[in-house]
Amino acid sequence: MSSDRYGFDVLSSSSARPHARPTASDLPAERGLVVEDVSTGFVGAVIRVEKSGGMHIVELEDRHGKTRSFRLGPGFWVDGKPVNLVPPVRASQPDSRRSASGSVKVANQRARVARGSRIWVEGKHDAELVEKVWGDDLRYEGVVVEMLEGVDNLEAALEEFEPEPGRRVGVLVDHLVPNSKESRIADAVISRFGSANVLILGHPYVDVWQAVKPARVGLQSWPTIERGTEWKLGILRELGWPHGEQADIAQGWKRILGTVRTYADLEPSLLGRVEELIDFVTAQ
Repeated sequence: MSSDRYGFDVLSSSSARPHARPTASDLPAERGLVVEDVSTGFVGAVIRVEKSGGMHIVELEDRHGKTRSFRLGPGFWVDGKPVNLVPPVRASQPDSRRSASGSVKVANQRARVARGSRIWVEGKHDAELVEKVWGDDLRYEGVVVEMLEGVDNLEAALEEFEPEPGRRVGVLVDHLVPNSKESRIADAVISRFGSANVLILGHPYVDVWQAVKPARVGLQSWPTIERGTEWKLGILRELGWPHGEQADIAQGWKRILGTVRTYADLEPSLLGRVEELIDFVTAQ
């Protein structure tokens, strides 16, 4: 019996084996793809592919931040299946004619004068994510994104803003699910100010961090954090990143945001909501 924990060589073409074995398929080594090197058992996310000495080298980073380099080719597993890692296709690189949101860029277009309407988000991280993906669109449309510093401030902010035709407000809220505090606040605000000039939309996640696809940071899914633990610090702990103090949150978010290249790196539940808010505040 073989001591190899993977059994017989899955890449062998021999027909002498008693059982059929999976055939390795080619798979582009896209940034963020989580793979396992069969020979060492090292599991990590692809962070770069480089050409060196006439061959391609892939660098992987595990959940603890440790990196290792391997020769691109056979000998890897993804989701329990053998693959031949190949260089990422050129088409995966951002199209310079398109913005990060996927919209077509308008040549030589200056930012428009800011509209009276606004998009409000709960905090800094929400604002930075929206800016990174939709910034070009927002400048083209003349839409300003402002921070609420928490949904608890929404009603007071609307009282001061006084929304009306031509001064609409679109609000993006975290954890907007039935029977939550956020949903109750949203219902009360719409009841008071009306839906013609205020639109409140949200995603189901505890925090906007979860709107980034977990594969971007080498996870299959975002972990569940136990009650009593600061959620973001708990996430950093699970990732194996520094998590001892509040300052680590800013550094951790910087790393997460740095993995976001385009809308394709975000969950659809956020994409649709932001697009709808932009349409709402730009409607004539």
